Amino acid sequence: MPSHLSADRPAAQPPGGGSVDALISQTRRLKGDVHAVRRDAQDDGSDPQGRWQRALYDLALHQLNDLDEHLAQLREGPPAPAVVEPAPATGTAPTAPRRDSLLSRVGSAEWNLLTDEASWSGELYQILGRDPETPPLTLDELPSLVLDEDRPKLTSMVTDCLVDAKPIDGEFRVLRADGAVRTVHMMGEPVLDADGSTASMWAVLRDVSELRRSQRVVSETRDSLQHHQHRAQTEHRLAVELQEAVLPPWRGSLRLPRRSPEILDLAARYLPSSTSAMIGGDWYDALELADGDMLLSVGDLTGHGVAVTSGMATLLGAVRGMAMAGTQPGQLLSWLNQLLDATVQPALGSAICCRYRPETRTLAWAQAGHPAPLLFRDGTGRRLSAPDGVLLGATSGASYEQAEEPLEAGDLLVLHTDGLVPGHDSMAAVNLLLDLAPRFDEARTAQDCVRMVVEEFGGTEREDDACVLIAKVTG
Repeated sequence: MPSHLSADRPAAQPPGGGSVDALISQTRRLKGDVHAVRRDAQDDGSDPQGRWQRALYDLALHQLNDLDEHLAQLREGPPAPAVVEPAPATGTAPTAPRRDSLLSRVGSAEWNLLTDEASWSGELYQILGRDPETPPLTLDELPSLVLDEDRPKLTSMVTDCLVDAKPIDGEFRVLRADGAVRTVHMMGEPVLDADGSTASMWAVLRDVSELRRSQRVVSETRDSLQHHQHRAQTEHRLAVELQEAVLPPWRGSLRLPRRSPEILDLAARYLPSSTSAMIGGDWYDALELADGDMLLSVGDLTGHGVAVTSGMATLLGAVRGMAMAGTQPGQLLSWLNQLLDATVQPALGSAICCRYRPETRTLAWAQAGHPAPLLFRDGTGRRLSAPDGVLLGATSGASYEQAEEPLEAGDLLVLHTDGLVPGHDSMAAVNLLLDLAPRFDEARTAQDCVRMVVEEFGGTEREDDACVLIAKVTG
C-alpha cells in the first residue's frame, strides 16, 4: 500500500533491516526457550493447574509465532495490492497465499471514497474466503460477510473512522463461503486529501481465530483451576471438621479409667501431611468401657479427602460400638474387616485394637497389617510380637489372632501409624523410636513423651498423615 497522509500524523517510516533482523532473532530465541519449557512440563491432563500452565505456554507460542510472522513481513516490505485481471487464456486463476501460509493471516485493504473503488491484498481474499477473481467488496458490501450480531460493531467502527476521523481497532467474525467462521482483527485510519477531507480509508486485517481460541482455553482452564482449588479448600475444611468431630476431644493428658486405682496416663497427637492439603484417614482413640476396661486403638484408612475421613469416622464408630458391647480385639477386627469389605467404595486399612484390664494390668490386643505397639520399661524398649492379621479390606472372611501382654507400673506403651518417622521404612522407624527409651524413662507424663516424639519427628517434612498414642501405666 502506498504511503499516505494519516488523519493526525504522517505515515511512519519503516525501521532499518538490521534492527528488524535483530528483533526476529530475539523473538525466535524466545520461542525456542518457551518451547523447551513447555516440552519439559509434564502434564497427563489430570491436574487442572497443569492444564492451565500448558494452555498459557500454547498461548505464548501462538503470540510469538504471530510476532515472528509480522516482523518477517516488516522486513520484506508491504505486499503489492492484488489486482484483479482477466483470467489467462489457459484458464489459470490468479493465485492467493496457501491457507496454511503464515502470510495468509494478515491482509490489507484501501477503500477510495471519491471513486468508490476498493483495493485488497491477496492475503485478505484468503482471510475472508473470497475468490481472488471477484472484485473486492466496497465498505457498503463488506458487512455482508460479517455475522449478524457483529455487523453493528463493524458499522460503528467504520462510521467513526470516516465521520470523526477515529482510528479503527476492533474485531468481528466473518462467515466464509466454505462455512468456516473466522475472527478478524481490523486496524485502520482515514486518509485525508490536501484540503483535509476524508479521501479514503485503509486498514490491516488479521486472522486472530487461533489466538482467540488459545485465549479461551487459557480462560477456561483458569476457571477450572479456580473451581478445583475452591472445591479442594471446601473438602479440606469439611474433612478437618469431620476429623475434629470424631477424634477424642481431649488435649493433653487424660487419666483413665476413673473407677480404678490402676490408672493409664494418656496423650496423643495427630500430625498432618506437609505435602498434601488433604486430610488422611489416620485415627487414634481411647475410651473407658462399661466393664471398667480401657479401649486403645490407632488405625489408618488409605487415601485422603472427605470420603476417606468419612470412612474413618465410620470405622471408628464401629470400633467403639463393638468394644462397648464387650467384643474382644481379635473378633472386633474380623467384624471390622467384614464392614470394610461390604462398603460400596473399596478401601484398605490397618489398625491396632487393644483392651487393657486395670485389675490385672493385662493388655489384650490384635492387629490388622499395622505396626506393633512399642513397650518401654526401665529405660529400654522393644516391639511386641505381633499376632497374625492382614490389612482390613484385603481378604473376605479373614480371621485375626489375639495376644496378651502383662504390664507393670511405670510401663510406657506407644501406638502409632505409618509415617510417624518420615523418610524411613517400618523397621528403621521403630529403631528410631526405640532410641528414645532413655528420654522416655525420665519423662513424668505421657504428654511429655508425646512432646518428645513431636520435637524429634514432627518438624520433618512428611508425605503422609500420622498419629501417635502413648499410654503410661501409673498407680
